[in-house]
Amino acid sequence: MTRLPRLALLAVAALLAAPPSYADPAAEPDLTPLVLAQRTCGDARSCRDAVILWCNGYRRADGDNDGIPCERVCRSRAQVNEIRAQIGC
Repeated sequence: MTRLPRLALLAVAALLAAPPSYADPAAEPDLTPLVLAQRTCGDARSCRDAVILWCNGYRRADGDNDGIPCERVCRSRAQVNEIRAQIGC
């Protein structure tokens, strides 16, 4: 196998492995730089911000493991689950 076909196969594999795009742009999460730069629950301005923060790896957001991150801004598990469904988390 020559070098060019291997590179072509790698390129095709990379395209197939790419994450799927959102069918509905309105459902795409609002991952603004401000939200992604947040580091703690104190920085979350809304429950949506808190859920995005939590879904992007900030596990301390749900310190008591009740499924509600940043309880200062998120009031219920139903609210959190609704946001998670909207943003695909």
